[in-house]
Amino acid sequence: MTDRAAAAAWADGYERAWRAADPALLDGLFTPDAVYRRSPVEPPVVGLEAIRGIWAEDEGAVFDLETEVVAAEGDRAVIRSRVHYRDPDQEYVDLWVLRFAEDGLAVEFEEWPYWPGRGYTAAQER
Repeated sequence: MTDRAAAAAWADGYERAWRAADPALLDGLFTPDAVYRRSPVEPPVVGLEAIRGIWAEDEGAVFDLETEVVAAEGDRAVIRSRVHYRDPDQEYVDLWVLRFAEDGLAVEFEEWPYWPGRGYTAAQER
């Protein structure tokens, strides 16, 4: 069972792990068999070791991150995030849809990314 405070604490831990670029910190965020989706339509990354691998791709990133818990009920939470990368300068807004185990670790993490300034539909180009 999760609540808004637990979801916010998880998001804080996610930011700490990302900033530290220390894959070992992911042990405190995800179950060993967690499913991580970088978008709702891409194949998932399954397992903590595989998640560590994709996190390594972002090592050294300089960014600002703001998160806000939108909803939390039962074992689910939705968190809105806004990330501003410094180099290269880019920003995106994201929804994280999570399912938690009883110990508070994420069993499922799914991102719904949006890049401001890009089209809203496949037919629309900006």
